[in-house]
Amino acid sequence: DKRDRILVSAERIFARHGFFAARVSEIAKDAGAADGTIYLYFKSKDDLLISLFENRMKQVNETLREAIADKPPVEQLRAFIRAYLRLIHDEPAAAEVLTIELRQSSKFMKEYDNVEFADFLRMLGGIVSRGQEAGVFDDAIPSHIAARMIFGVLDELALAWVLNRTQIQAGAAGTRPKK
Repeated sequence: DKRDRILVSAERIFARHGFFAARVSEIAKDAGAADGTIYLYFKSKDDLLISLFENRMKQVNETLREAIADKPPVEQLRAFIRAYLRLIHDEPAAAEVLTIELRQSSKFMKEYDNVEFADFLRMLGGIVSRGQEAGVFDDAIPSHIAARMIFGVLDELALAWVLNRTQIQAGAAGTRPKK
């Protein structure tokens, strides 16, 4: 599917060059499509980034749901964290786009509704809530706050991991890492 090829190419180009330096023409070339074809599927480069995020977050959420299925809360939390970190390790371009490039899109940060991310936090909050109800997690912190706290830790780990990988690759290539 051409739309999927464009998303894969956008992820690769955004990770390689950064969102602002990436050119739609380069994404089109990488996807084997004409420049104008991009605009048949996406209104703008920002829309392409948001669509990429939605697509990836659906995949992340599906993977996490499978990882936690039919487990007690403590094992769900472990499986959730393990699966999330495995995704970061196995999908470095996606991790870079999701942890670095999205933060640079003012449209994304100000205007986007984050439906898939809200689902991610609900899933994590549900794990905490079930653990609190079962008495295996302390209930002093509301589950939705605990979910954001856990995500914050995971996001910071992902950011450090991605930045470290970028610095190592730049050092090996004799270049400076992009900002």
